Amino acid sequence: MVATGGPEHRARRGVPAISVRPDAVVFDNDGLLLDTEPCWTRAQETVFRRRGRVFDLAAKHALVGTAPETAAAVLERLLDEPGRGQELSDEMYALALEEIASAAAPRPHALELVREVRGAFPVAVASNAPRSHLLAGLRRTGLDDAFDVVLGVDDVENPKPSPDLYLRACELLGVPPTRAAALEDSPPGVAAARAAGLFVIGIPSVPAIELAADVVAESLGDPRVREALGLDETPEPSAQPRVEPDTAQELPS
Repeated sequence: MVATGGPEHRARRGVPAISVRPDAVVFDNDGLLLDTEPCWTRAQETVFRRRGRVFDLAAKHALVGTAPETAAAVLERLLDEPGRGQELSDEMYALALEEIASAAAPRPHALELVREVRGAFPVAVASNAPRSHLLAGLRRTGLDDAFDVVLGVDDVENPKPSPDLYLRACELLGVPPTRAAALEDSPPGVAAARAAGLFVIGIPSVPAIELAADVVAESLGDPRVREALGLDETPEPSAQPRVEPDTAQELPS
């Protein structure tokens, strides 16, 4: 992974930037791999509309990338309904699950990038959404068998921005966090990956969101993503035994 190719490549204080290809890659899901933010937005709009409120961009910024418990506190505050945060969060998550199961779609270049990365590295997906929501989206888009490790927020003790999801993903992949790369679209996700020690590629999914990532790209198809992951680097060829022409056997078709 190249960490000196331009102004976007920044070594974090106390965390050395990876200077060669990573040994593993961990993807976020909502808003990064899958275009589920419209699903979440429709669920959030419904929760707000049922209470005579308008769901605006400021509310979206407050909720993007949050886990259920965090969303409960945010909804309680935004809707001025003290003590009802868990009920509001449960309602929003139930609506979102229906939307994701019926309407989730891959983000541009997501399927191609996952296929290419899977051919080069061990890969994981680590989502701040419940496992039920994560699997619903992966199944709908044909990505349910694409990852070596699949983690939802209910698989760890603390949600993003805690590093738990990324630390667990790297543990299961058998790779030190400092030798792995993360792709994220939200501030809580970027903070989680940074806290775990991963090299972070940020790709915002919501307008006007700022990400404190090592590299910030416009989409999964941005050349900066390929550069940061070292996908265009040529691996050193492994030594192959030489087969003499007169002894070579024809491989079965």
